[in-house]
Amino acid sequence: MKKIILSAIMLLGLAFTAHSQDIAKNALGLRLGDNNGFGGEVSYQRGLNQKNRLEFDLGWRNSSDVDAIKGVALYQWVWNIDGGFNWYAGVGGGLAAWDHDYYNGNVKYNDSGTYVFAAGDIGIEYGFKEVPILLSLDARPEIGSGYYDDDNFGFDVGLGIKFKF
Repeated sequence: MKKIILSAIMLLGLAFTAHSQDIAKNALGLRLGDNNGFGGEVSYQRGLNQKNRLEFDLGWRNSSDVDAIKGVALYQWVWNIDGGFNWYAGVGGGLAAWDHDYYNGNVKYNDSGTYVFAAGDIGIEYGFKEVPILLSLDARPEIGSGYYDDDNFGFDVGLGIKFKF
């Protein structure tokens, strides 16, 4: 009887461990953060295998003074912490374009441009077993040229919610 109970516990532990390390084949959702002034992003993840995935983000901003769009592509490595918790790190880059209208006194000015950048990514996520939802918190440093605020370095912290399919 002890062997059966021990075998059942080991089998359950193996089943939970195997399930918790799964990377969703596809996940689509939102990443909300400062995004260096660009606003939120639509985020898509594509699992490549059990430890790697691609992430594609499209951010935009449409306000009275600044219109901007930004695309990011990242390659990520994923490690299981425990249960549904994973941490991940990645590298990639992107392209952005912006248009800024502003006033100096009574004179209206327009400034616009594009820039390319390299990005890193590190974060933690939790995938629910009962529902196909993935919650994440990450930090993304960026370095490039031509940012609209004349700084060559950006840093963004984002919260994400994605639906796995």
